[in-house]
Amino acid sequence: MAPGKLYLRPTQFVDTPVGHADGSVARLAGGMQWFGAYEVIAVDGGGRSSTHIPLAQFAPTDPRLIQLHAAIIAPRPALMLGERTLRLDQPLVAGILNVTPDSFSDGGTHQDDPAAAADAGVGMAAAGAALVDIGGESTRPGAPAVWVDDEIKRVVPVIERLARAGVTVSIDTRKPEVMAAALTAGAGIVNDVAALLWDDRAVQVVADAGCPVVLMHSPDPKQGGHGRTTYADVLTEVYDWLENRIAAVVAAGVERSKILVDPGIGFGKSLADNLALINGLSLFHGLGCPILLGVSRKRMIGALSNEAPVTERLGGSIALALKGAELGAQLLRVHDVTDTVQAVKVWRGLRDRAVVG
Repeated sequence: MAPGKLYLRPTQFVDTPVGHADGSVARLAGGMQWFGAYEVIAVDGGGRSSTHIPLAQFAPTDPRLIQLHAAIIAPRPALMLGERTLRLDQPLVAGILNVTPDSFSDGGTHQDDPAAAADAGVGMAAAGAALVDIGGESTRPGAPAVWVDDEIKRVVPVIERLARAGVTVSIDTRKPEVMAAALTAGAGIVNDVAALLWDDRAVQVVADAGCPVVLMHSPDPKQGGHGRTTYADVLTEVYDWLENRIAAVVAAGVERSKILVDPGIGFGKSLADNLALINGLSLFHGLGCPILLGVSRKRMIGALSNEAPVTERLGGSIALALKGAELGAQLLRVHDVTDTVQAVKVWRGLRDRAVVG
């Protein structure tokens, strides 16, 4: 194939390795999926070319391909969160808990009532959410900025209650002051839609805390994440952006084993871009980091289903979550915890049964 920067996308997924010859399938990221081939992609100034190679015939000599293959099949380390451990060998559900007046889906539901918000978070955990992702500032397009002190007042009382109840919490924020306050209150993970770029001090907060962090892609993280851009190849361009961002964050003192990535579905991307990213999600395992997929109730579901309103996007949300699980996403960030957990349990049951024959 033509020279250029190389990428590997696992393809030809199979239900079980049973019955396949040695070396013909490999386990994806130490999880519950096996794959039998790679799409080898090359990108250079002349465009994109690709070829499909069965694993049985995959014998790379190029150092980058060797590195990518090792990253793709390596098990993802568990996340150690104080006394809690999140194992990443199967898809986990993260429940969305917004304490905002204006979030696109559930704004105002839990505003100004920390006790009720915490009860909702405890309910998510009881329903099977591995963690609860709490946010005090809307990231929808056009949402007004929230003052740091106001955001802290919204999230900290809820986090304190959830931590006392033994619920694992992540803080959805781009502000270093909010990160620090939330971590002190009991949050264990930082989930930043700006990938620690909105404020230069954010990366130091995460490095000093030694906590896991989710780095999400967006075209303009310093401006809110919803600027539009034109991609020549959205899949590899988002991959490159995350690859560079991981390297910068590691250089700033964050352990690579504590970095998760999010392709940023719906943030400055067209419907075609979002579909390409979801269909090509397995490419991102080459980064060697766990993948968080956030597609719950998003605009693309309405665009594909006769403009269904936010309150009528459960079916589409579950379909996308299961697609993410199928392609190896380790964390599924959702509003509808009970229904998604049930869907994932059934999906897992099918896979467990396939393995035993």
